[in-house]
Amino acid sequence: MPRRTGLTTALLIAAPLLLFLLSFLLGRYPVAPLTVLKVIAGRFLPIAPEWSPTVESVVINVRLPRVLAAMAVGGGLALAGACYQGVFRNPLVSPFTLGVSAGAGFGAAVAILLFDQRYAIQLCAFAGGLAAVALCFAMNRFHRAGSTIVLVLGGVIVGALFTALLSLLKYTADPASKLPVIEFWLLGSLSSVSMADMVPVLLVSVPAAAVLLLLRWRLNLLAMGDEQARIMGVEAARLRAVFILFATLIAASAVSISGIIGWVGLVIPHFARIVVGPDFRRLLPATLSLGACYLLAIDDIARTISAAEVPLGVLTALVGAPVFILLLGRGGLGWA
Repeated sequence: MPRRTGLTTALLIAAPLLLFLLSFLLGRYPVAPLTVLKVIAGRFLPIAPEWSPTVESVVINVRLPRVLAAMAVGGGLALAGACYQGVFRNPLVSPFTLGVSAGAGFGAAVAILLFDQRYAIQLCAFAGGLAAVALCFAMNRFHRAGSTIVLVLGGVIVGALFTALLSLLKYTADPASKLPVIEFWLLGSLSSVSMADMVPVLLVSVPAAAVLLLLRWRLNLLAMGDEQARIMGVEAARLRAVFILFATLIAASAVSISGIIGWVGLVIPHFARIVVGPDFRRLLPATLSLGACYLLAIDDIARTISAAEVPLGVLTALVGAPVFILLLGRGGLGWA
């Protein structure tokens, strides 16, 4: 068993690194593997450039931010999904359960209609996702309920509200200019992401992910139920709020640059449970690694399968739904 655990850990560490390097080789502009390594190393070491400015631009300005974004978004959504499933003790919960996707979509649509600036879209999408979760907690507090069921039902209500508002904005948007931009954003894509876009996302998601990973052993207590957590001396409601807050920060920051990419936060945690088991001390790091690998592979397919790039949200649904059915067929979704 220790030998198998060590091998699994090594694979979970090596797989993202190998896929990271492989992704630089994929695309309509071919770049040799050794050249990729030299270009990246040239950013940190005094290496005389033996490559053209075009190659450097492709590697540094086009593929590097996209690869980093795919790994950050995939790992973040998967990590948030695992936390949500542990907090709510429900295998069908995802990062979008509390209306993050609907709120972010509404915020992005408002920014597209009013400002049409990339940073404004990113900021409004992030704020919209947080606002949706804040409304869920406000409803829970208004009803003076500490039940996770009330939070989930609040998420359904808030999601429906923001979806209706988004539909209203789409109805009033100019069908020749604004509406296609809104629809394309909602489908999910990393085609125009830049390193400047990644800075605010990493500033939010990296500290939030660090907090979740440091506290991951406490998720085992929440997964056993509130009463068991109280017996162990843990204030379940407060701890639940902490996990939801930081998981929501990660999900909202991911959606702000990628658009709506579903199924990652739902399917990957179940796959990770099959690989490493239900213990959150191992599950969260494994989920982070597998989520990064999964969305990076999906993005590689999206930008190489055809000349017209396929939206990521479409591919994750086409791949995620059948995989989820297969996991369901195994029984228990790896939940037990």
